[in-house]
Amino acid sequence: MKSERGFKRVARWAMVVFMVVSGIGHFAITDAYVAMVPASFPSPRLLVYLSGVAELAGGVGLVLPWPALRRAAAIGIILLLVAVFPANINMAVHHISPAGMHLSPFALWARLPFQALFIAWAWWLARD
Repeated sequence: MKSERGFKRVARWAMVVFMVVSGIGHFAITDAYVAMVPASFPSPRLLVYLSGVAELAGGVGLVLPWPALRRAAAIGIILLLVAVFPANINMAVHHISPAGMHLSPFALWARLPFQALFIAWAWWLARD
């Protein structure tokens, strides 16, 4: 990471901020995240806490001084993004807006492809 410069460094730090802020949100506004979990999933509150811990760990992992752990963190973020995708679909199907926002049904559906963008972003960061 010492030799990392320019856009990739900014992209890495942007992902760190995104993951840490989102992870904190799981604990600060837990009920909003619980509302996003599909009703068929067991223990929604526990899933929210676990995914919050995973987001915090992924964010912190991206800035560790060891390339292998940064790569593991990025791959963990990819796995997390895949795991939470059903919640994003649930939000679109049931018109559940993120906390503090009011999104139209179109916007809730339109945000789904961004998950692929975030996955690609994390994959790019995984490649040191």
